[in-house]
Amino acid sequence: MIQPILSLFTKPLVISFVVSVLATLGVIKLFTQKGWLDNPENNKKAKNNTHTYPVPRGGGIPIFLGMLIVCLIFLPLDSLTISIIASLLLTLIVGVLDDIYDLNPYLRLLTNVISAVILVSAGIKMEVISNPFIAGEVINFSKISFMFFSGALITYLVSILWIVWCMNVVGWSGGVEGQLPGFIIIASGVIGALGLDYGQDITQWPLIILSGALAGSFLGFLPFNFFPQQIMPGYSGKSIGGLMLGTLAILSGAKVATAILVLGIPMADGLLAIIRRFSKGKSPFWGDSQHLHHLLLKLGVPKTKIALIYWTFSILLGSIVLNLNSRQKFYAFALVFTILVAISFSLQYLLKKRGV
Repeated sequence: MIQPILSLFTKPLVISFVVSVLATLGVIKLFTQKGWLDNPENNKKAKNNTHTYPVPRGGGIPIFLGMLIVCLIFLPLDSLTISIIASLLLTLIVGVLDDIYDLNPYLRLLTNVISAVILVSAGIKMEVISNPFIAGEVINFSKISFMFFSGALITYLVSILWIVWCMNVVGWSGGVEGQLPGFIIIASGVIGALGLDYGQDITQWPLIILSGALAGSFLGFLPFNFFPQQIMPGYSGKSIGGLMLGTLAILSGAKVATAILVLGIPMADGLLAIIRRFSKGKSPFWGDSQHLHHLLLKLGVPKTKIALIYWTFSILLGSIVLNLNSRQKFYAFALVFTILVAISFSLQYLLKKRGV
């Protein structure tokens, strides 16, 4: 019985991998012919870029197609599947437009919210999470009311906030070749493994299938994005990756702590970025060049090693997260965040001493 259940992950992975490889080759050719390239010499975002030559973006197209084909083959065309496809399609359209025309960050944020609303309205909601402070207890958002906020409204808002947060924090950690596809593959694999543990429960099958599709789509894209990259994920690829990881965390039974810890470095880096930008009186949605990968680059660490650092920590955290309870996951993430803050300040001190 193990093999048929495992195939729920492996078959979508293989199919999405093949689709992603073929589609990536087509997108590279199309974007290059059209001149839709991210050129660091004239791009207004160049201060945050880490590449030095024109590269096509549009990585969300092959990722979307890989996910779409798997959804159409393996999932029933019910309201859940339709909402996922619709949300992915909206994210793709906005992302590709941004890849070509560089949209306003607040417009992108608005469309992030709409994508999340589509999913939450179809029932992909985070109603309960494990209480990290009291073993065996859960926090049930649907039973919480505050002022004019009903439990149902709080559930909707928390779910939307979680998905939007994932879409942005994943994107903020995608500045170096291969960095983002690698940790998304690992994270989706861990979430898929979590679903396989409960594979006898048919309600976990969509989670397993979607996890395999996400892993396969990014696995097919990775060889073209690794140094020296031929294509970038772009805002489209980053947003789709974050959208799906946030969705998978909810579908897995609100295993939010698992997703937070396996994405420990991007999550901690994103939280630190918000604190940093607020402390400087800046909007958290306008990028800067102070993320961990930026600091490592300024210090002279090769891009391939930076990507491998992110992958290594994702594998390490992913290997232990399935054996931790909610309280342990909470403290583990607090430790990761503390270590990242210490490393960031240490790197900034070293760079300042070197006059960089």
